[in-house]
This record gives sequence, C-alpha cells and structure tokens, in this order.
Amino acid sequence: MDDRSLAHLRVRSRLEASERTRLSPLAAFSADAHRDDPDDESPIRTNFQRDRDRILHCKAFRRLKHKTQVFIAPEGDHYRTRLTHTLEVTQIARTIARALALNEDLVEAIGLGHDIGHAPFGHAGETGLSRALGRSFRHNEQSRRIVEQLERNGAGLNLTLEVRDGIAKHSKARRDIAATAWGVASTLEGQIIKLADSIAYINHDIDDALRAGVLQEADLPQACIDVLGRTHSQRINTMVCDVVDNNWWASGDGTPPDSRTIGMSTTVLEATNALREYMFANVYMSGPAKEDDPKVYFVISQLFSHFMQHPESLPADLLAICDRHGDNVECAVVDYIAGMTDRYALRVFNQIYVPRTWSM
Repeated sequence: MDDRSLAHLRVRSRLEASERTRLSPLAAFSADAHRDDPDDESPIRTNFQRDRDRILHCKAFRRLKHKTQVFIAPEGDHYRTRLTHTLEVTQIARTIARALALNEDLVEAIGLGHDIGHAPFGHAGETGLSRALGRSFRHNEQSRRIVEQLERNGAGLNLTLEVRDGIAKHSKARRDIAATAWGVASTLEGQIIKLADSIAYINHDIDDALRAGVLQEADLPQACIDVLGRTHSQRINTMVCDVVDNNWWASGDGTPPDSRTIGMSTTVLEATNALREYMFANVYMSGPAKEDDPKVYFVISQLFSHFMQHPESLPADLLAICDRHGDNVECAVVDYIAGMTDRYALRVFNQIYVPRTWSM
C-alpha cells in the first residue's frame, strides 16, 4: 500500500474516531453500521456519508425536482416541490442532530432519501395509485423499495440498515405526528427525521398557501399561533428548540427515559397537531389546492389500466428488474407510474389518449 492510500485510510479512521469522542453515546456510529452486502470501504468517507452520496446521485432523487409538494404543477418559481421539501427537512434534522450531539451524516442520508418514493402529483397521486390498486400505496414503502431493489438497474443502492430503517419509518399517523404507523426508527437520528418532516411541511405549506392566497395570516388558529409564533421562522424555531429541550437526554447529558423516543413537549405537540389538522381541513383536504385532484385520479387510473393491459409497453429495463426480483406485472406498473414526474405522467397520458394534430 502506497503513502497516498495510507493517508486516505487515515482520513476515514480519523472521522470514525472523531464520532466516538464528540457524539453522544446514544448516537449511531458509522463504524458500527451494517450493510446486507459488504462493500469495499471508502478511504475517506464514513458509511453514512457514502449512503448520503448514493442517494444524492441516484435517479429517483433527481426526479423530485419535478414532483408536486402540495400545489400541482405551480407556475410560480417560489412554491415548494418535493425536492425543496426534502432539502428543508434535511436542514431542520441536521440542526436538531447537531444540537443533541447525534450523527448528522445519518440524518442527512435519511432526510435526502425519505421521500424518493413519492408518486407524481403529491398525495393526490398517492391516492390515485391506491384507488387503482385497490389497496394502499405508501410512499415510504416505495422509497425503501427504490433504494433496495430498483436503483442501479435492479441492484439497489446497498444502503446501511440504519438508513433504510429511517426511510421506512418516517411516516406519521393522520392526526398525531407523534403516533407511529410503521414502528419506531431504531436510531434516534431516524426518529428525528419523522419530526423534522412534520416541522418542515406544516410550515412551508402554510407559507405556500399564503403566497397562493388560499389562506390569510389572520385565518391561522390563534391558540396555535400563541404557542408557536406568528411568523414562519418563529414557528420553526419554537418547534426545533422544543425538540432539543425536550430530548436533552439524547445528548448524553442526563438519564434517558425508558422509551428513548424523540418527541415534543406536550404543549408544543398539541399546538403542532392542531395546526396540522387545520391545514388538513383547509388546504390538504379541501379548497383550491384540491380542485384538480379528480383529474389526477383520472390520469393515474388511465395510466394504470393501460399498462396493466399492455405490459409490453413498459420500459424493458424495468420489466427485467421486476422479473429478476420475482415481482409481478402490477409491481412493474406501480414502479413505473410512481417514478414519473408530474410533467412526464402528463406527457405519457397525452401520448396514449390524446389524438395527435396533423398539419398539411
């Protein structure tokens, strides 16, 4: 081994040793991370840094820039997309992790990957796929499927168990961001993502709804504002600081509770849930942002029906991947539609169902 290779190995060793000294004893350490298929170690990156980079460079991540967050295909440049939402979640999670001396590289990897399984057209697309399937389509489960089976031509990204677990378990129950629908993430870093996701979307969706004229600031429930703050930045600061204060034990300073679960204080959690419920009632489930949902359901159902009847028109590489993993045609159809961006779904729909115009 030459001097340069030895120097590189010292970089990773130094990073791993630094985690042991500067992070909480309750943090997840990259040197302890587990992969199902052992890889050659990177000379200068830790395991969680490699996972972050694999997600950042994968195709599914790039498609997030053209997937709806709340407002379908908005013309304004300042509305959130699924990609900008992902970046905001990751930033909030890193702030919390740093304050609690937990592993920022792990929360960054989970944060960047948590939503890559979202269907086009946001939650309307998710509902459309569920209706077409006759069972629930869950974006967190699809995100895990993408990193485990679909990326890299069916080889998957071979991410660590800690990252895959955090991605799969970031989703919340309908009325309580503290409730679990898929179990609790095995790492504190994974649990942070679940809260950071809610903190991000509640606040940036309010910001987008105000920009769109769907809401007015005076409409926001006063009881929630009194606790959380009037402005976007005040509310995020209140929520983030509350998570840090309420979970100081995670930093290694103090006795951890028996549950070892990251959560908000009762007061802030109640206000956050109430504000989230207000958004469901006035933005997510009704109002101008929902007017095109029936059209989304129609587009998704027609695409699903067409590809189920004509599986030969699916991309050959996707069919080969599903065949390799022993999946049926329905899985391939769902993978194809769920992977579409908003504009690509409309383009495919038009190619199949809208007559071409001819000019002489």
